[in-house]
Amino acid sequence: MTSPKVPDAPGAPTDFQEHLARLEARGLVTRITRPINKDTELHPLMRWQFQGGLHESERRAFVFTNVVGARGERYDIPVVVGGLAASTEIYAAGLGVGVADIGAVWTRAMAAPIAPVMVTEAPCQEVVQLGEALTAEGGGLAGLPVPISTPGFDAAPYLTATLCVTKDPDNGIQNMGTYRAGLKANDRLGVRMATRLSGAGGYQHWLKYQKLGQPMPCAIVLGCAPAVLFTGPQKLPIDVDEMGVAGGLMGQAVRTVRCKTVDLVVPADAEIVIEGLIDTELLEPEGPFGESHGHIALEDFNLSMRVTAITRKRQPVFVSIVSQVTPSESSVLKKSAYEALFLDHLQHALGVRGIQRVEMHEPLTNLRPVLFLQFDRSAPKTEIWRGMQGAATLQSQCGKVVIAVSEDINPQNADAVFWSLAYRCNFLDDLLVVPNRAGGHGPKSGRVPTEGTLLIDATLKLDMPPLALPTEPYMRGAMAIWNELKLPRLSPQAPWHGYSLGDWAPEWTAYAEAAVAGDWRDTGEASYARRRGGLRPETPTREAEGRGKK
Repeated sequence: MTSPKVPDAPGAPTDFQEHLARLEARGLVTRITRPINKDTELHPLMRWQFQGGLHESERRAFVFTNVVGARGERYDIPVVVGGLAASTEIYAAGLGVGVADIGAVWTRAMAAPIAPVMVTEAPCQEVVQLGEALTAEGGGLAGLPVPISTPGFDAAPYLTATLCVTKDPDNGIQNMGTYRAGLKANDRLGVRMATRLSGAGGYQHWLKYQKLGQPMPCAIVLGCAPAVLFTGPQKLPIDVDEMGVAGGLMGQAVRTVRCKTVDLVVPADAEIVIEGLIDTELLEPEGPFGESHGHIALEDFNLSMRVTAITRKRQPVFVSIVSQVTPSESSVLKKSAYEALFLDHLQHALGVRGIQRVEMHEPLTNLRPVLFLQFDRSAPKTEIWRGMQGAATLQSQCGKVVIAVSEDINPQNADAVFWSLAYRCNFLDDLLVVPNRAGGHGPKSGRVPTEGTLLIDATLKLDMPPLALPTEPYMRGAMAIWNELKLPRLSPQAPWHGYSLGDWAPEWTAYAEAAVAGDWRDTGEASYARRRGGLRPETPTREAEGRGKK
């Protein structure tokens, strides 16, 4: 690996190894030096971080420095998994900001992109492999330590942490997308670019090259500044050059260089670049491969790419991501960017009043189908419905189920959302099923052409009694004792203390204060004086005494 820059340098890292050094300085890297088989052990080992019950804060980037293959191959290129988004903390580090600032930096970058600058010499082209060297024994793609993501199901090792660069032959604008690419031969890849509605910009370019009767140039970037790679999973408009948005994320222009064998421009400080031509006449079977919707994507005919060059740094690292069943590194990558995009759309493009937050449900559902919108108490009912409809229609693949909740509900806590559904929602008035929705992202088995969208208003629509938990001071005091006794570590999820929901009278606060002070007998004397007859048990005192709500 090349010498990294100072770990605590300000701003976003400008290449992947600088980012890795910063993570290591913060204790967010686990180095594994024992031999690890890339085909059977590497991704399963990393997968335990997501399937083993660890809290997100405990996840680390894994650096494998002793990688071997199923046939005894040994690789001198380390493999990094989790270095982009094993956690939101790692993702934020890639942008040089805190977790709370992820959305703001994305909004700024999309509003004020910074155009890239071209250089003539680049680290990503320190070593260049061309011609017969690509097809030689152990050469080309076979020389890269490409892991198998889902051993037992996947048909081949797959490139996963990709930036696939293509160019519109009409206007010359480049697109960068994250698409899987399976190894087929030392110099050939099977590439899957989504064809569904709102799918891949690369696929739209492929259609244009097909009409021209020409192969499509493609460059697959493996490892670069995280801010550059983060633009790949983001669904920006097709004619927006992601390199400029990446510059906006970094706060400085991305250094770029022209490829050796195709007319494309790539990040100059990338680790590895695979150049090639994608056939626009013949498709090739590709898959099976474990997909981010949580099912195995079965074999399809997809794009076939002939490799024309592999360029790299002298001492690169190979970057891979964990995808498949969520949560995963793939879902963290998408979540941070998508939520900022949706919130920006609702707040600024649609001007929805009262919208505070967009949360994409991650475990198992892979973000897209289930969206939670959080509104403050001032939001009118019309704005809540406008927000839900806007979220459900921004992207055809997102928003099959959209649920609106109030500001006291943490949308990351599904139990709290169910609480809202149970007590704040009248399904006769607060539920709408909209027909004729496209199927979206998911397995093809048993698919139907269209389905519906479910919109539910589970916000607080009137004042209600407080949440029946001890109030915050008492819960915090108990937590201090808990920690003093060294009891098992707590991971509180809101709501973890009681709070008012509007329907509460001052005298009841006085009763509660008297109770914790041991003066409950005084309250008893006062209530004894208020006795009356001719009432049915469970008659509210405010109703009987004509006091009303306060």
